[in-house]
Amino acid sequence: METRRQEALTGTAGCAIAVLGALVGMAVWLPYGRRGLSGAFEGETAPVVFLLGVPVMLLGGATAALALFALVRSRWRPALGLLAALTALAAFGYGFDVLGAPRALKDCDSPC
Repeated sequence: METRRQEALTGTAGCAIAVLGALVGMAVWLPYGRRGLSGAFEGETAPVVFLLGVPVMLLGGATAALALFALVRSRWRPALGLLAALTALAAFGYGFDVLGAPRALKDCDSPC
């Protein structure tokens, strides 16, 4: 009986940590997303910032938090798998310019 209760508490803690990590991911992304959605150059908006940025940051925050949770619990294989998934999400985010500065917000040369 005690092990089932312990497993339930561990699962609940894992879910809570994943939600907290997703919220932290959104908080980190919010300044970038707000600038991209409110318009940068001549009021132009970038909806790709919203469509790609939100899922990447939600999944990235939850994955990072769960990887840390697995490391704290000394679960090395799941932690390595989660870190590999986090690396893939980061590569996807930088590849599609979700985690970098939006192109419209970058400083342009003298013609601007």
